[in-house]
Amino acid sequence: MVTQQPVKTLICVVGARPNFMKIAPVIRALREHSNSLNVVLIHTGQHYDETMKTQFFEQLGIPEPDKDLEVGAGSQTEQTAEIMKRFEREVDEYHPVAVLVVGDVTSTLATALVAAKKHIPVIHVEAGLRSRDRQMPEEINRVLTDQLSDRLYITERSAEQNLQAEGISSDRVVFVGNVMIDTLHHNLPHAVKPQQTVPDNKWSVIEQVGQFCLLTLHRPSNVDHPEILGKLLDAVGVIAQQIPVVFPVHPRTKGKIEAFGFTEKLQRPGIICLEPLGYLQMLGMMAHAKLVMTDSGGVQEETTALGVPCITLRENTERPITITEGTNTIVGRDTEKLKLLVSEILGSGGKQGRIPEYWDGKAAERIAADLIDWLM
Repeated sequence: MVTQQPVKTLICVVGARPNFMKIAPVIRALREHSNSLNVVLIHTGQHYDETMKTQFFEQLGIPEPDKDLEVGAGSQTEQTAEIMKRFEREVDEYHPVAVLVVGDVTSTLATALVAAKKHIPVIHVEAGLRSRDRQMPEEINRVLTDQLSDRLYITERSAEQNLQAEGISSDRVVFVGNVMIDTLHHNLPHAVKPQQTVPDNKWSVIEQVGQFCLLTLHRPSNVDHPEILGKLLDAVGVIAQQIPVVFPVHPRTKGKIEAFGFTEKLQRPGIICLEPLGYLQMLGMMAHAKLVMTDSGGVQEETTALGVPCITLRENTERPITITEGTNTIVGRDTEKLKLLVSEILGSGGKQGRIPEYWDGKAAERIAADLIDWLM
């Protein structure tokens, strides 16, 4: 008589918008590769609303979470404490063989801390990325999560060098590629065309020129300081005279623009403001843009995968491969350099780049194959 092995439970954690694009292919691959692993999805509720549910869970085909901790808004300290308190109860209920976290948000570190303190192995997807900027809360989350992790999956080879410099043994590190690109490949055929996203009366502005620039802006270092935000918006106004700029306005950014009295800066000709977009709408906008201006790490990766020139409005990046191999160029907050680079892209077509190693849409399959072998 063959004795059937008991099913082991793996908890996967999501908490904020960037997590959803990363967890979707991982869960899909894990469930396809093993019947002896019970994959439980826990949503901390760090970011959650009904619109997001439609835009991310339904569009990306992520199953409804097995548990929603409903942590809600608060300072990073408050969220970290509340997530830890509520997640500990779930760990005690499920007795998981490991906890898998993705990315670098507050939920990533908070749940990794709980697992580590309970001597439960931590698996970190997208490990080893470093901006070297400790003013970014995400950088603190990355460094500490990696120190707590037992299995670290990296998106680019330079990440292993970062981890080794921090004393993390190479036998804990596996190069698998980029799960964000898995999601992009999986969903690109379903991306919403820009003319379906931009209202007709605003799309006519783009039609007249035949191309558009996409802008995303949300980081505190850019939007929390009136002198920085004001200069960036003024530069966008100048750029919009050359090419229409489509700007899905992040709620945080919108609040700062209103608080600083900058609303009129967005009413200049050529600036097309939209509400925040769902993943498929955003993917369609990126894929068809002439260029993208952003302070988002994920957008830097996606534009490289799409071959679209990207200008990063930050002083650093934790994704250097998007610069060395991809389509990304950093201008920081130098608005003169920004305007000059936009003109160069419009004249020459911009940086071409190439697709980095293992950004082939199969990263999650590599994770699943390695992880199941490691856990079982």
